Amino acid sequence: MLSLTAALVLSLAPSRFLAPACADDPMSVVKTTVNQALEVLGDKSTPLAQRQDKLRQIVAATFDFTEMAKSALGYHWKEITPAQQQEFTNAFIAFIEDSYLSKINDYTGQRVNFLRAANEGAQYAQVNTDIVQPKGEAIHVNYRLLQENSTWKIYDVTVDAISIIANYRNQFNRVMNNKGYDTLISDLKSKQAALAASLANH
Repeated sequence: MLSLTAALVLSLAPSRFLAPACADDPMSVVKTTVNQALEVLGDKSTPLAQRQDKLRQIVAATFDFTEMAKSALGYHWKEITPAQQQEFTNAFIAFIEDSYLSKINDYTGQRVNFLRAANEGAQYAQVNTDIVQPKGEAIHVNYRLLQENSTWKIYDVTVDAISIIANYRNQFNRVMNNKGYDTLISDLKSKQAALAASLANH
């Protein structure tokens, strides 16, 4: 359930090809762009490859992948070199994008209710939403945002109180602790390459 829901929420983000949302209001950012992205996800008449390209732009424009990569690696981030940090960030971005682009057809008309926004310090905020399923209970999704140069960017998403980044951190930490960075980056690149090949065949 986490991976399928994450596929949806990581696609619900602002895009360079969509009208910009208010940069100084986290709720406006999330609400405006989620509604716009739902139109892209629901547009079954557009070829899959074109929708994937649009969603790739959406993700690249909105998520703070450097912060996400740093957080996903946890305390191990300081143990690797700047070159390795960049290598890991690039691999992590490609893996995240391809992971969720492969789930694009899982969207089946879910609606989103926007509940509340709250500041969490001078530069941080959280926007709470519910994804309403056609059948079953709503899924609670919270967007965590960081303000950078007057622009709000998403750096984590929680699904029913489970952090997507924390979930990756647990997996990455196990590999780093047991086998080291070389194995982690090799595994990450291999998984991303397999996903990319799968996407190319659709």
